[in-house]
Amino acid sequence: MAAPPTVTVKIREALRYALQRAQKTGRTQQLELDQDLFVRIAGTGRRFLLFQLEGEPTTEQAQAVADALGFTLPRFGWHQGETLRSLTVHDASGDTE
Repeated sequence: MAAPPTVTVKIREALRYALQRAQKTGRTQQLELDQDLFVRIAGTGRRFLLFQLEGEPTTEQAQAVADALGFTLPRFGWHQGETLRSLTVHDASGDTE
């Protein structure tokens, strides 16, 4: 059986597609951005988690993902899981005070 063809897409397009899918389905979408860098976009589309299996992601990487997703007022934080420390990003532009 032949392997399916390889398709190349820009990371920005893949992120936007995942964001739209998260919003449409209300379910978290996960993408592998690099060999050791992953993003999980929450079902609301207003939050994401950036993590690495080895080490920690940088705020520069998180800002690049936030820009690609169209976040206008990203707020950064950290989440310590059982084995990984993840960078959390929330688009605060829709928050009401």
